Amino acid sequence: MTTRPAAGDTFPDIALETPEGGSVKASDFAGRKLVMFFYPKDNTPGCTTENIEFSALQDQFEAAGTALLGVSKDSAKRHLNFIAKHDLKAPLATDAEENGLSEALGIWTEKQNYGRTYMGMVRTTYLIGPDGKIARVWDKVKVKDHAQQVLDAAKAL
Repeated sequence: MTTRPAAGDTFPDIALETPEGGSVKASDFAGRKLVMFFYPKDNTPGCTTENIEFSALQDQFEAAGTALLGVSKDSAKRHLNFIAKHDLKAPLATDAEENGLSEALGIWTEKQNYGRTYMGMVRTTYLIGPDGKIARVWDKVKVKDHAQQVLDAAKAL
């Protein structure tokens, strides 16, 4: 079991794939605040709501000097379809590599649902300061009003 990084720790600098085929990592945002929100799966009810809410607040995050990046294990192609279907503004990235960022963070873990055991993403959000250190972690996120709570924390940082 990976120890999950906490507030004050340096955020791991592991590259993720962008839907356009490029790559992105936390150090690309050095000198700016960054919100990375990890969610289980594109086009599922909670994940769709979460992405729509972050997208709706994109301009306010920008005004607060904060970049957004949504991350799941979905393929780049699936992300492109998800973005187009819901007109999402918050950028997305794919963490499909084995031993990738979500594993390093300890949030890709064994889950159980209806007696079935499988590997899945724990819905988690990180607010990363301009220095690359974790300012705040929201673990096992409840979607309702979450994006606004994160925006409030980003403004306060």
